Amino acid sequence: MIETRNQILIAAAPSRIYGYAAPTERWPEYLPHYRYVRLRSSEGRHRIVEMGASRDGLPVHWTAEQINDPQTPEIRFRHIEGWTRGMEVVWRFEPEGTRTRVIIDHKLEFDFPIANDFFGKHIVCNFFVHNIAAKTLARIKFLAEGGS
Repeated sequence: MIETRNQILIAAAPSRIYGYAAPTERWPEYLPHYRYVRLRSSEGRHRIVEMGASRDGLPVHWTAEQINDPQTPEIRFRHIEGWTRGMEVVWRFEPEGTRTRVIIDHKLEFDFPIANDFFGKHIVCNFFVHNIAAKTLARIKFLAEGGS
């Protein structure tokens, strides 16, 4: 299993940050590296979203089941289509005084072990996932802390 973690400390309440993170269909409005997010279905806390982003000009796309939990708060994704099918993603929002630590954990395991070792670790997680998640967190930090 390949695991990668991105985290950032944001000077804002968890609910404010969650307000930017949960409505993924709005991400292209304020996350410049996201090309599109299409809401395929939505039923309560469960959604299916088609997502397209750019890793420094290289397009990537996937479809995920998204589960929003505003009470905890937490956001979970399970990739159901695309190269990252099977990837589990969890966003956690942990208060630290007047700030919030936002953590995004990604877990991926391909059916073939050799794919995990090279393709999963170096290409998917280190090159694409870690970079895109870092940009997402940096931009959400900017917005949640009062940027425009």
